[in-house]
Amino acid sequence: MNLAGLWTVSGRASDARFVGETGVAAQIAGLVEPVLAELGFRLVRVLVSGPTVQIMAERPERTITVEECAEISRRLSPVLDAHDPVQGQYTLEVSSPGIDRPLTKPEHFQRFLGSKVKVRTEEAIAGRRNFTGTLKDADDEAVALDADGTEVRIPLAGIRRSNLIPDFGGSA
Repeated sequence: MNLAGLWTVSGRASDARFVGETGVAAQIAGLVEPVLAELGFRLVRVLVSGPTVQIMAERPERTITVEECAEISRRLSPVLDAHDPVQGQYTLEVSSPGIDRPLTKPEHFQRFLGSKVKVRTEEAIAGRRNFTGTLKDADDEAVALDADGTEVRIPLAGIRRSNLIPDFGGSA
C-alpha cells in the first residue's frame, strides 16, 4: 500500500496522518485541514456518523480548550455550508482527541511510547488483526508493541485503527 495516497498533510512524514478518511469524510478533511492549520491546529480525525460530523483537532504543544473548539466550529461552519459535502441537515461536533485518543500519525505513536494501545490491522499479522499492548517503539514506517509478552512489529500502512487505552493509575 502506498502511504502517500493516504496522507493529507504535507511536511515531515511523522506529521502526516497515515489513517485516511474515505468518501464524504475525506472531502470534509480536505476542506477543514487548511482552516485548522490557519488557526494553529492539526486534524486528528473526521468521522461522519449519521447526521453528525465530528472533527477531532489538536494543538501540537498543549491540550485544546472548549473555547477553542467553539472557535473552530464557528470558522468551519461557513466553509462546510459553502461546499455542502453532507446531504441534508447535520450536527457539527468539534472535539479534542480525549484520553482514548486515536493515533493517526507516526508522531502520535512516538509521543506515547510506553503507553497501552489498541491496534486493529487491515490484514492478519501472525494470525491476528487485533492487538493490545505496550507501545515499545515507533518510527515513520512501523510500530512495535509488547502484546502478551511477544513483540509485534506492525507496518503503519497496515493499521486500520489505533487508539490509546486510558490508564487511570489503579490496579484491577
